[in-house]
Amino acid sequence: MKSPNDAQKKEVLADADLIPLPTHKKTGEPTKAFLDSREKARKPTAPQGKASTIARLVGLLLVAAAGYAGWTWWSHPNVSQAPKVAVTSSVPIDAAIAAKTDVPVYFGGLGTVQAFNTVSVKTRVDGQIQTVAFTEGQHVKAGDLLVQIDPRPYQATYDQAIAKKAQDEAQLGNAKLDLGRYTELAKKNFSTRQQLDTQTALVAQLEATIRADAGAIDAAKVQLDYTKIVSPIDGVAGIRQIDIGNIVHAADSTAIVVVTQLQPLSVIFTLPEEQRQQVADAMKAGPVQVTALARDGTTVLDKGTLLLIDNEIDQGAGTVRLKATFPNAQEKLWPGQFINVRLLLQTQQNVLTIPSAAVNRGPEGFYAYVVKPDATVDMRGIKIGQDVNNLTVVEEGLVPGEQVVTGGQYRLQPGSHVAVNPPKPVTAASVEGTTP
Repeated sequence: MKSPNDAQKKEVLADADLIPLPTHKKTGEPTKAFLDSREKARKPTAPQGKASTIARLVGLLLVAAAGYAGWTWWSHPNVSQAPKVAVTSSVPIDAAIAAKTDVPVYFGGLGTVQAFNTVSVKTRVDGQIQTVAFTEGQHVKAGDLLVQIDPRPYQATYDQAIAKKAQDEAQLGNAKLDLGRYTELAKKNFSTRQQLDTQTALVAQLEATIRADAGAIDAAKVQLDYTKIVSPIDGVAGIRQIDIGNIVHAADSTAIVVVTQLQPLSVIFTLPEEQRQQVADAMKAGPVQVTALARDGTTVLDKGTLLLIDNEIDQGAGTVRLKATFPNAQEKLWPGQFINVRLLLQTQQNVLTIPSAAVNRGPEGFYAYVVKPDATVDMRGIKIGQDVNNLTVVEEGLVPGEQVVTGGQYRLQPGSHVAVNPPKPVTAASVEGTTP
């Protein structure tokens, strides 16, 4: 027979709301105290249950109301505080003053360096090279010995020409003595007129022979001098093409060495044909300065003077060629080198300029942010001109003394409050790579 406690155990164990129950350590059965408390809890108490349910509903409503109020405040902040935040926060910027200065106007183009003179040194006589008196890449002067060809055959010819002249001079002397004798005898009719005329002709013939001998001596001397090959110009010797010991001929097409003049040099460059007249007008006013720049467009290699404008326009490219001369004292220019060329057309006097970093471009054109006295910015439309050396000429839109924003524009809008940063100190790193 089952006891009431067994029925309680089964009922409690059958309850799906309970998960592990407190059990007796030895028997493993649920404890009596736990079963009694569970049974007491299962008995309905109507008034207390209703009050508890109402209290829970009220709590849930209060929590929902508090959550909705917090979400509303977070998503819709107090409008009255917004202007307060905008006034107190300032955007840090860099700024500069619009000022008047002189600005050069340049035309730019691409050019090629050309040597004033380039000489392919060849032999003018046949012979064997005895001496090479220069070093490849050496600076040579006009008249410096470059190559010595074996002179002995030409020296012998020269000596023969001298000896031949001496022989003919001796014959001429004897012929003149005979002519004198025949002349005296003819006066006394001891010789015929024919003998006198024949002797006179012989003297004239020998005199002509001596003049021919003198010419032969000069020719032999020239050939002898040709065995010494000297530099015809001041310049730099290139790579040697023929080595010592080789036989060279006057008819050879290969040069022994090429000597190139480096000081001064020429630069051939092109400009659009529309700019030709402006350059021509500038040349009429005086010498036009031309600056040779490296391929980076900033490093100055040398400064020279415009020499001429070519006499025709390239119809295919629509450009005109110009030639400038450079002293090239430091030899920064080299024949065949490609460079950038900057031609100084004129200098605009006392024009308004701002740093190029202050110029921005929008849908309606160029503009700049101007700092007003109340530390706010105004977006001002401007008309710009020449842009040279990080300075831009402002033709309209600004007045001298106004402060423009040069850094931090991306965070600005009209009316923004700003705080101008102090000027940055100039350091070695900031000026590295600049040119005079």
